[in-house]
Amino acid sequence: MTVRRDFKGPAGYRSDLVIGQEEPSAAAREQLARGGSVLFHGPAGIGKSTVLRALAAEYAPKARTVLRCSATESESHLPFLALADLFGLVLDEVSGALPAAQRTALESALTGRGESTLQRDGLALRLAVLSALRVLAAKGPVLMVADDLQWLDSASAELLGFAARRLGETPVQMLCAVRTEDRTEDGEYDRHLRACPPDTLSVRLGPLTRAQVSALLDHRGYTGLPRSTVREIHRTSGGNPLFALELGRALAGNSTPPRPGEPLPVPTSLRALVLSRLEMLSDEARRTLLVASAGARPTPALLHAAGRTNAEAECAQAAELGLLATEPEDPAVRFAHPLISAALYAEAPAQERRAAHAALSTAASDPIERARHLALATTGTDAEVAARLAEAAALARDRGAPSVAASLGLLAARHTPAASDPSPDVRRLQAAEDAITAGEVDLARDIAREVLTRATVPAQRVRAWMVVIEAAGQALGDVDAVFPQALADAGDDPRLLAQVHYQLAWRGLVVQGDFAEARQEAAHAAELAARGGDRRTELMALAFQASTETLMGHPDAPVTIKRALKEPQDPYVACHHNGVGSARFRWLLMNDQLAEARSTITGLLREVRRRGMVESEVHYLRLLAETELRAGHCGRALDLARESLRMARDTGIGESASAMLASYAEASGGDTGRALELAQEAVGHAEEDGDLMYLSRALAALGYARFVAGDDRAAVEALRRVSELEQGLHITDPARGRWHGDLAEALVRIGEPAEAQRVIDGAREHAMRLGRESVLAVLDRSEALVRAARGDREGAIAQLTSAQDRLAKLGNGLEEARAAFALARLRHLPRTSGAARAGGTSVPGPASYDEAARLFRRCRALPWLRRVEEAATRPVRSDGLPAALDGLAAMERQVAALVMEGATNREIAARLYVSVKTVEATLTRIYRKLGIRSRVDIVRLAAARRAK
Repeated sequence: MTVRRDFKGPAGYRSDLVIGQEEPSAAAREQLARGGSVLFHGPAGIGKSTVLRALAAEYAPKARTVLRCSATESESHLPFLALADLFGLVLDEVSGALPAAQRTALESALTGRGESTLQRDGLALRLAVLSALRVLAAKGPVLMVADDLQWLDSASAELLGFAARRLGETPVQMLCAVRTEDRTEDGEYDRHLRACPPDTLSVRLGPLTRAQVSALLDHRGYTGLPRSTVREIHRTSGGNPLFALELGRALAGNSTPPRPGEPLPVPTSLRALVLSRLEMLSDEARRTLLVASAGARPTPALLHAAGRTNAEAECAQAAELGLLATEPEDPAVRFAHPLISAALYAEAPAQERRAAHAALSTAASDPIERARHLALATTGTDAEVAARLAEAAALARDRGAPSVAASLGLLAARHTPAASDPSPDVRRLQAAEDAITAGEVDLARDIAREVLTRATVPAQRVRAWMVVIEAAGQALGDVDAVFPQALADAGDDPRLLAQVHYQLAWRGLVVQGDFAEARQEAAHAAELAARGGDRRTELMALAFQASTETLMGHPDAPVTIKRALKEPQDPYVACHHNGVGSARFRWLLMNDQLAEARSTITGLLREVRRRGMVESEVHYLRLLAETELRAGHCGRALDLARESLRMARDTGIGESASAMLASYAEASGGDTGRALELAQEAVGHAEEDGDLMYLSRALAALGYARFVAGDDRAAVEALRRVSELEQGLHITDPARGRWHGDLAEALVRIGEPAEAQRVIDGAREHAMRLGRESVLAVLDRSEALVRAARGDREGAIAQLTSAQDRLAKLGNGLEEARAAFALARLRHLPRTSGAARAGGTSVPGPASYDEAARLFRRCRALPWLRRVEEAATRPVRSDGLPAALDGLAAMERQVAALVMEGATNREIAARLYVSVKTVEATLTRIYRKLGIRSRVDIVRLAAARRAK
């Protein structure tokens, strides 16, 4: 344990010596050496800051960039002060590498100036902090040193936690300290651990032993104390090094030391000790320190502006007494320990505290700080004060600090007279909505519930119910009882009813998985909103209705989209991911209008990036990736899907949907193993959330990934579940998931052509009704394989050729290449009759493996290209299978062929994804049909064929 620079000690003492905390320091060193992060925690005065400084000095030379911050209690209400400490000096270094929206967000947060888009989407600032750390880490290791995390402003703490959880293998380490009290130790440091990387080592600093306290006192020059006195110091301080040193200081200044066994002639708590030292200050110096304790980041200039004309001299007096820290490079007035400031403020009379806040309400430069001081200087209600606080809340909201906005909004409500307009409850509801944005759903719910206990105005009650529903998130089933009450409060007001029915539409989709009910509720909400003159709710409801109709294959979808596109438009709704632009894109994509769909989604992506709407950006990146995948641009789709998934993970939104689309992209243009992992992740999330709509999409992705990987039986298993789910959800449009062709082809490959034909027939009926040309072409490709399995080779070739031509004209590059691959494989199979049997040769034709390889290469469909190359390097024997095997079923031929290769029953079962018993039963049927007795006879048939 060393003495802080702000406490004076005898000349020659070492400020880097740690006494009594060697073991936790060693554990921290090991963690830092491994590249991990460390969080020290313990009560006030236990030595956290000292150990932190010592380790920071030791490891700082190993890092390219060192970012530092140290908060105080008086600063904790102001957003982004800690952020400014950390990034203020490196802003110029990183800003040029940030996207425009993120750069604007970060500069606005650090300077409080400039036009900010954060009111629209606070995620931009979160991503800016994460991106800034990645930019710095790309140039070399980064060490972040943060002391007194408990005083970090909530906005900075949330941003640090957001970035820390997403840094992964990025070389950024955190070295932090937080004050926790013994009675709340576990919960406190667990909460602050969330502001650190997941692998952070939590290190508790405990009290010193009596021997360690003695060594500490000797080191500081408080020598010659009797052992009994040292023992009493240890007992009275509880082993707290700060308390022990202060007790030692007091005893050293006492000309009459206590006798052995006598109580120490000093208070037994730091607060009392601080107060005894404060008595040495002049009244004016004490008032100056009170102003400093009430302010955030006080400086001599601020103290002057607050009327403390002799601030420098009075602060110097306090520093001599060890009450203030002295940092030559830092002009801020800092207390030697936060407890000193807290004790000073707590002991001041209420009238003096209000006077200090009143002075700061005009002296502070930040409008948020000024408003807060004005509130704390005012008693009772005051309309002007309330208005100032509401303006400050709006400013905090625009800066992307909704948590600060919520607290300021509650202060505004407290100072708002009952008869004012807006009323106190209206301001409380605004605070609740800010709390929702900040993720403080419990606070939002509590505020809304409180308003509901007394509110009688229907608009306020419905607004409060909407907060309760929003606070439920995806768990809308948990607030089922709210909807009847909200409907009752809305009465016959169409504007209020529209809001409730719009939420009921989402409930119908998310909770019940009922597209028909969701569509009906959305249509009703749009009608009510139109009657009530609420254009925004009307447009959102129409967009929801159009999206639902498109996914259902409902014939009214184009009409609804046209209604939603009529003027007047709302710019926010027009580009929102649940708005009409998104609904129109989906309709274009499902109707094979790829060029217009790409143009639409590209424009939407450009607009939401300009506005800084990060959630919509994640969504539109995913949709653009889907468009490129349909067009056969697999490399481009893979890049976009990976970007969308990375942003989804960074923001915590849309992870399931992004993982699902990334799985498709990986299976088509990347790594099939990764595709399977992502698909299984998406399935797991959807099952956990009870989201049937996304579960069907995730299972379709899993089926496709398994199919590309060659696991046909597992693909069938997943895709059969998709079929069952979509039947239950009344989804009839085969263009929604486009899985029917994959299921049919996998069924053919496992010897189930009859079921494959049923899948094709069912999907074709709806595709023809809706005019889904690309779906029909894919179904024809699948049906050609059914024909081939049934022996109609020529008909299969003709149907495959037609399907490939149509897919090429529609611009479906990947599906075109798959048709060419199927055609090549079919042409390379040996004929089973006529000339082929006589000559034993295959007829490649124009659609050769080279053609399929060329098309897959053009698409950058690497997994498919690997399958083509594998097929081309393992050609079918020119003499084919023995003629005697022609009468066997598909599964029986597969088993016989593997027997000829020398595979055991267990190996055959593994390769065909069946049980050993199934293989044995199949062999029994083969023996009976061929009139033979054993596996050896099958091999003999093959040998006899080769001998001809």
